[in-house]
Amino acid sequence: MEITQKIIAEFEVKYIQFLDPQGNLLQDLPNSLQDIKKVVELYRAMVETREFDAKAILLQRTGKLGTYPSILGQEAIGVGIGAAMRLNDIFCPYYRDCGTQFWRGVKMSEILLYWGGDERGSNFVNNKQDFPICVPVASQTLYAVGVAAAIKLKKEPRVVVTAVGDGGTSRGDFYEAINLAGVWQLPIVFIINNNQWAISVPRSQQTLAFTLAQKGIAAGIYNEQVDGNDVIAMYYAVQKAVEKARNGQGPSLIEALTYRLSDHTTADDAKRYRSVEELEKHRLEDPILRLYQYLLLKKVWNEKEENNLKEKAANKVQLAVEEYFGIKPDSPLAMFDHLYAKLPDALVIQREEVSRLFGDL
Repeated sequence: MEITQKIIAEFEVKYIQFLDPQGNLLQDLPNSLQDIKKVVELYRAMVETREFDAKAILLQRTGKLGTYPSILGQEAIGVGIGAAMRLNDIFCPYYRDCGTQFWRGVKMSEILLYWGGDERGSNFVNNKQDFPICVPVASQTLYAVGVAAAIKLKKEPRVVVTAVGDGGTSRGDFYEAINLAGVWQLPIVFIINNNQWAISVPRSQQTLAFTLAQKGIAAGIYNEQVDGNDVIAMYYAVQKAVEKARNGQGPSLIEALTYRLSDHTTADDAKRYRSVEELEKHRLEDPILRLYQYLLLKKVWNEKEENNLKEKAANKVQLAVEEYFGIKPDSPLAMFDHLYAKLPDALVIQREEVSRLFGDL
């Protein structure tokens, strides 16, 4: 007996790309990037971010920084997010988002201080409403939902943006976050940095979903996939989603396709689980090289400007390093300062013991 079935729902996932890997423009630039100076600004930010990243790895290798997660090859995602947000929006990052943080005013020395093991690096001089770096996987998505709920209750014209890695989308925290965002129609944008690896676990072993963007379908929120190595596509997609949320049209989920050209962190050795051939293949998709080639094709960039940019970026990073080195260690007593409005008796005793042993060093 043949059973009759009818289709009750169909879905699609759209893909956005403006620049191919060779820097060729595939469609007209979005209106907000018609001024080529804005595109150059995105390029400058990516180059500075890469210079910082390389320096941070060197500092870790020489014992002057703790374990550090490189963002090599993923600069377009962070810069695209930062450029698309308004200053009064709120960013809830994970640990590979310094490109966004720099654009939003976080100091390079603060990021170094954080990865150097000093929590004062999370006390940003600028944009104090932004959340600090979050290492526990996907937990930042729940914090972001809480903030977005508060913004909606207060009827503020602000948006929350949060980022998560591809591995984080397999966590319950992520599913709970996108589900609540959909039900409550919150002003929030979720960005998935799909760099193809959750430490040593490849994308193919994380989920059988054809895309990660489609996970938003189950939550009833708008979703799309973007070429995460194309900073123009990133900027366009995030800006569109942010303004949609700001106008009361609900949350969005954006999957940014990229590739992690580095080890997971400086405590990892990707050569143990990833082939050289795979790595070299993806180097050809480098987001910085792609935009560089586009600017050359447009005849708005040249070797002299490139060398000047790299020199300025190196100087900027070096000044941040010197500032980081110049910050004196905090007092051991500081560990008690921000736990409670009134310290419990047990911690009062511990604080007195630390004070006796170390004083106010």
